[in-house]
Amino acid sequence: MPRRVLQGVVVSDKGDKTITVLVERRVMHPVYKKIIKRSKRYRAHDEGNHCNVGDTVRIRECRPISKTKSWEVVTDGEQAA
Repeated sequence: MPRRVLQGVVVSDKGDKTITVLVERRVMHPVYKKIIKRSKRYRAHDEGNHCNVGDTVRIRECRPISKTKSWEVVTDGEQAA
């Protein structure tokens, strides 16, 4: 089964080997039919501590690494550039 891949912006890199990624998506309001933004934060595993705040990264679903971490970094800003 394919793993989900999301793209977002790093908003925190305070933890060791952990980053927080803010992922925004656009959805249509069911009543007013207006496009609105919804956002969610995901904790992701960053093995080499390469990512910094403000980087755009892609994260992939993986097995649970800790209580809140079940995503891992696929690419970071340095590799994509």
